[in-house]
Amino acid sequence: MTGYVALTFDDGPDPAGTAALLAALRAGGARATLFAIGRNARSHPRLLRRARNAGMWIGNHSWSHPDLTRLTPARTRAELRRTQAVLGRLNGTAPRLFRPPYGETGDAVRSIAAGLGLTEVLWDVDSRDWAGADADEIVAAAERLTDGQVILMHERYPATIAAVPRILAALRTRNLRPGRIDEATGRAVAGE
Repeated sequence: MTGYVALTFDDGPDPAGTAALLAALRAGGARATLFAIGRNARSHPRLLRRARNAGMWIGNHSWSHPDLTRLTPARTRAELRRTQAVLGRLNGTAPRLFRPPYGETGDAVRSIAAGLGLTEVLWDVDSRDWAGADADEIVAAAERLTDGQVILMHERYPATIAAVPRILAALRTRNLRPGRIDEATGRAVAGE
């Protein structure tokens, strides 16, 4: 029996990492969810379209990556709405998934996101690439994934990109495959 996990990458599109990430995923026959920052997508539209064309799922990661819990509701709504507009225009459809920067959330943030038709997605396993984890540590973190779980990674770190082929190989030995995130549950399921 095959299980599914969600490989997620935040903070793109990023000229230093997105193309290499897409190449690593393509080489491994895998798809992932990329949580894009709106202003990065606006600055690098070709990279976002390239991700979409490679079959990646695109999610909303706010416009400028603030701690949304520290903003007024109006400002939070503007961060998400502006990103929805840009990603919708570039991707052909607005995202249905949302990840709050830093994982900082609360009832107000969730309510605003839901009002925009977004499902909040956090993670079960943190690769800690943002804290300087090397490729071995990132691979070890991914080894903790079980069926239905989500891992947090980022597009811009060379160690993360280097870990992707090893993560994919290790998942195969455990009968796990990269899948999409179900909008109703926020859990990993078979990709479409």
